[in-house]
Amino acid sequence: MQLSSPKKGFLIQKSGFLERNTTDRAMKIFVSVKMVPDVSAPMQIKSGELIMDADRAVLNAYDASGVEEALVLKEAHGGEVIVVSVGPAKAAETLRKALAMGADSAVHITTEGMEGVESLDSYSYARILAAYYADQEYDALFFGKQSQDTDAGLTGSMVAELLGVPYVSNAVGITCEADGGFLVKRQGDSGQEMVGAGAGCLITCSNDMNEPRIPKLKGIMASKKKPLETLILGDIGVNAVDVQPKTHVTAYGEIPARQAGQKFSEGAVEDAGKVAELLEQNDLLS
Repeated sequence: MQLSSPKKGFLIQKSGFLERNTTDRAMKIFVSVKMVPDVSAPMQIKSGELIMDADRAVLNAYDASGVEEALVLKEAHGGEVIVVSVGPAKAAETLRKALAMGADSAVHITTEGMEGVESLDSYSYARILAAYYADQEYDALFFGKQSQDTDAGLTGSMVAELLGVPYVSNAVGITCEADGGFLVKRQGDSGQEMVGAGAGCLITCSNDMNEPRIPKLKGIMASKKKPLETLILGDIGVNAVDVQPKTHVTAYGEIPARQAGQKFSEGAVEDAGKVAELLEQNDLLS
């Protein structure tokens, strides 16, 4: 694996996707998952700072759909589902939930104790995940199309670019093809598209794809015995300088209150002029 200098752009020259034209090997899917704040928990903005309950963290809903879809494919065709997360020590709880859903094993790339790294952005996560996946063998990489905390929707596409692998976004359905590739039902602006992607592709999943299963007691108990590997950045050949964020949130603000509307009487001639005036003021007459 070779990473370019972050000052000159980013590129990983090796990608570990598999040529899946054989019948003697089970399918292998990695799913990237993220620990995010519970959006149902109380939060407030004070002096431009976002204040939330740090203990109320959950599995990102879009990633949960990716886990569910990978499990559905595994149940239909056999294989292995591995979940991967980047984050602090608490992120292991998110991985355990995915294991309780049915994933086979997990990898936690910890950010605990990282010096010189501010709040990670999409670029930071992409650099870390791409460095890890570059040394893995896989049939597909599943990501949530976005995360609930930032709604940026950038990490999956960045990882695909870094690895140089086929990429399909906003999937609402995935089926396996006989040649080892995947047929992806993608939600577009004007309807759904059917997109073929070869083995080794990266797919970002919509939360409209499925209804993620709720772990049962048996799955929760079994998850405690499933392997969860913990790595630091040095284990994947990345240092803190490589993952410095490119963007920064400078402040948070409340959503402006909506102005009260005006009601006009139907058919009143005098009101017609007022309506025309309002439309003109808001450049809606062109």
